[in-house]
Amino acid sequence: MSVSRPRPTEFPVTMPDQSFGRVPETPANRPKSYLWRKLFILVTSLALTIWTTREMYEVLTVSGLTILEWILLAIFAINISWVCYAFINATIGFLAALGTLRRAPAKPDPERLAHARTVICFPIYNEAVGEVFATVLSTARMLAGAPGHFECFILSDTTDPDTALREEAAFLRLRDQAPSDVAIRYRRRTINAHRKAGNIRDFVTRWGGRYDYMIVYDADSYMERGTILKLVDAMQAAPQTGLIQTIPQLVGARSLFAHHQQFASALYGPVLGHGIAWWAQKEGNFWGHNAIIRIEALAEAAGLPVMPGRAPFGGTILSHDFVEAALLRRAGWNVDIRPDLEGSYEQGPPTIVDLVIRDRRWCQGNMQHMAVLLKTRGLTWTSRFHLITGIFSYLASPFWLLFITIGMFLSLQNSFLTPTYFGDGASLFPSWPVIDSERALKLFVVTMTILFAPKIYGLLYGFASKHWRRTVGLWRTFVGVISETALSILIAPILMATQTGAVISVLLGRDAGWSPQQRAEGGYTFVATLRHNAPATLLGIVLTVSAVAISPVFAAWLAPATVGLILSAPITWWTGLRSAGDSARKAGILVTPSDLDAPPSFQTSQDARGNFRTVHPPQLSGLLMDREAQARREFLVDPYWPLDRYEVYEPLALARARAERATSVRDYLGALTTKEKMALLNSCADLRALSIRFTPLRKASTRTRKPGSEMRQPDRAGKWKAGE
Repeated sequence: MSVSRPRPTEFPVTMPDQSFGRVPETPANRPKSYLWRKLFILVTSLALTIWTTREMYEVLTVSGLTILEWILLAIFAINISWVCYAFINATIGFLAALGTLRRAPAKPDPERLAHARTVICFPIYNEAVGEVFATVLSTARMLAGAPGHFECFILSDTTDPDTALREEAAFLRLRDQAPSDVAIRYRRRTINAHRKAGNIRDFVTRWGGRYDYMIVYDADSYMERGTILKLVDAMQAAPQTGLIQTIPQLVGARSLFAHHQQFASALYGPVLGHGIAWWAQKEGNFWGHNAIIRIEALAEAAGLPVMPGRAPFGGTILSHDFVEAALLRRAGWNVDIRPDLEGSYEQGPPTIVDLVIRDRRWCQGNMQHMAVLLKTRGLTWTSRFHLITGIFSYLASPFWLLFITIGMFLSLQNSFLTPTYFGDGASLFPSWPVIDSERALKLFVVTMTILFAPKIYGLLYGFASKHWRRTVGLWRTFVGVISETALSILIAPILMATQTGAVISVLLGRDAGWSPQQRAEGGYTFVATLRHNAPATLLGIVLTVSAVAISPVFAAWLAPATVGLILSAPITWWTGLRSAGDSARKAGILVTPSDLDAPPSFQTSQDARGNFRTVHPPQLSGLLMDREAQARREFLVDPYWPLDRYEVYEPLALARARAERATSVRDYLGALTTKEKMALLNSCADLRALSIRFTPLRKASTRTRKPGSEMRQPDRAGKWKAGE
């Protein structure tokens, strides 16, 4: 049984803000990447883009290009460049992934591991306590007896008082059941500055010197023991490496949408991940979790400044991970992507609604990267490309919608405007408004081929993998690819509409905030999904009516996009059902190896959840009057307040001020905001002072209360009402 303290002795590390305008000195012997690989990706993607754009030009230019057609051609070139890059990356990734199937996995060196001190960090924010703490417990047990020194550190940024009290009670249960050789720590920040990046930074600057490496989990992350040991061994063997990123696979799907995402992640993820790793080499990227970081490198090179201006473009950098990876590389540290390291998992959003909510925040974070690109000097071109791909992953949706809209205007123009067959000058033959239909068909076939090629590569990868053949089988893999493709065709227009709305919202200056992520399925009724998808449905109806008015043929051509938009509400509701996911699994559709043989790290975490079902934390009202309970929890509360000498934390100051007028505990708690309640929970001295203040009032109230008066309570307006 572990008897470690919630927070160990601090070992501070400085983590200064990095200057975007000043280029730090980089070591002269920094390992170089192969330039030819990056040139190959660039040249082949550019060549394919030029060829397809040239074909589109030839399709449109038979009778000369109008202004609208020039605009359409320009937007087509932008859109097709993204598709061409994805095709080339997937082609290379497919070949690289096939190579790893024939390669025996390397084993970590126990001697190297013995000298490493590694902390596994769990940054959490108003999460389901039992689920996260079960993962911490199973991870600690899994690492018991492993070579090297490991600790688990829960870094709470929770702002909900009830959740905070559940975390404290769960930590006591967790500590009693943890192994003796893997300490489990807990810290909840008193002031939640700069969100997740600030949470990690607080840990590094206070305890970072205790450890060599930090493995960052998300609230729904899982990693196998062997994967963790390999990550530590890889860092020990490469002193110039600052970060190693794994390619997490999705696991634990229950709804149909989650199964759809999980299947795509399991089959296409290795192909795309190997492609990025092949050309990025020592200049990879960071996705915020399921990665190991050298604490020295992070502290030295990746302290993020606050962006000037107001949100959404200014303020705290939301998508901090991309920027941290770019700054690490700028300072000379290697950033590796290791798709060959299996055993890294996470859970995906259970519904399209949850994906869209998360996407809105990610969209804002990626749009912020525009300012990072403009302001930051010294970034490698590879790091800049990572940032650009993140930006364009969201700009692609409004560009495709713009492409459809302009195509509709062109069709409208050809349908309703009288063409000019003879110009102003003398002409022997008329000028017919035609396009090259044969070339158009050829371009369509080529575009569809490069668009769906990554899915074909994934299918072939599944056929080639012994693990896939042994667990899922050839037939179910084939059926899964067909089913995933069909669902993707229906879902893609919905995401196009929602991401376009997110981009417009950011450009209009609306801040998305930082809401806790929904991780359990079944949270939305059909009415709720109908309301959420109203803009997409309306867009689908408008496009369909306009297309039918132009031409039935044009409406048929546009149907793959409009059907998904019109049916966005029922599609979102149906794919979010757990029953639909269970039916698909029983039918052998969208089945992955982890469905048939759950990873041990995931399964042990699920089994450990039962340890926390009987945790019953105190209520804040009872805690205010129970000094013994206050004393028992005092060691759990972090006493550090990041304030200057005369700085006042407003929620705590208001909580103190409101106590002066309160006539009872109930009256007092009813007057407090959530932030003020959290400030009290984080201040043991104020809780003690309040209990001293309210105890005489409670005794006086008990003495003067008449029989039956407990059934009459004043409401907030001061009026009396019966039993509450």
